[in-house]
Amino acid sequence: MILDIKNRSDDSEIMDDFTMEGEILREALDKIAKINQLLGGNQLTLQGVKELITAIPAQKEILIVDLGCGNGDMLRTLDKYGRENNLNFRLIGIDANNFTINHARKLSENHPNISYRCEDIFDKSFHELKYDISLCTLTLHHFKNEEIEEILTVLNKNSNFGIVINDLHRSALAYRIFQGLCFVFRLNEMSRLDGLVSIKRGFKKEELILFSNKLKLTNYKIQWKWAFRYQWIVKKDKEIIDF
Repeated sequence: MILDIKNRSDDSEIMDDFTMEGEILREALDKIAKINQLLGGNQLTLQGVKELITAIPAQKEILIVDLGCGNGDMLRTLDKYGRENNLNFRLIGIDANNFTINHARKLSENHPNISYRCEDIFDKSFHELKYDISLCTLTLHHFKNEEIEEILTVLNKNSNFGIVINDLHRSALAYRIFQGLCFVFRLNEMSRLDGLVSIKRGFKKEELILFSNKLKLTNYKIQWKWAFRYQWIVKKDKEIIDF
C-alpha cells in the first residue's frame, strides 16, 4: 500500500470523541504517556519550559497550562523538576474529556501544585484564562489548520512569556517505525489506529513556519528532534531567534 503523507490527513482519531470513557481509553492514555517518556518526548517539552523561564524571576509563581494534558504525565514531570529546583510552579491541565481529567486527577493526588479543568479550548472560559507559559504536547495535530490558527492566536495573546509546542513530524519512516512499536508495546487496537492517524496528521517544518508567518509570530524557533518530533518555541520577550 502506497503511503500518502504529502498533505495532512483529515482522518479522525477514535480518541477525538470527548464522550469516550472506560478501560480501553485509560490503557491508551497510560501507554501513550509511557512511550512519550521512553522516546524523550517529556524532556523535549521540559527543555522548552527551561528556556522560557530564564526570563522569569526565580521566586515568582509561574503558571503553566498544558492543553490536551492526557493522564497528566507531563505536568507531573514539570512538578518534579520544579520541586527539585525550588521553582514556584502552579500547573493546570486542560482536556475536553471528563474521564481523562478524572484519571489524571487520581494519578496526581500527591501533586498539590497540579489542578485540572475539563474544558473545550474553543470555549469562552478558556479564552479568558491567563497564564505565563502554555504547552501543547502532541495536541495540535488533532486539529484542522484553521482551528490551529485560532488556538495559537489565543495562546499567543494569553501567554505572558511564551508557548512550547511538541508535535509529530509527518514522515513515512516515522509511520513504519510506529507500526513496529505497536508490536513491541502490544498496543491495543485503538492506540494502534490512532497512533498511525496521528502521524498522518502531523506536520512538515514548512507548515509550522507558514503558521508562524500567518500569525505574525516573529520570535520563535523550530527544531527537529528525535523521535520524529518538532520542538516549536514561541517567545514573547526577546529578539528574533533563527531556526
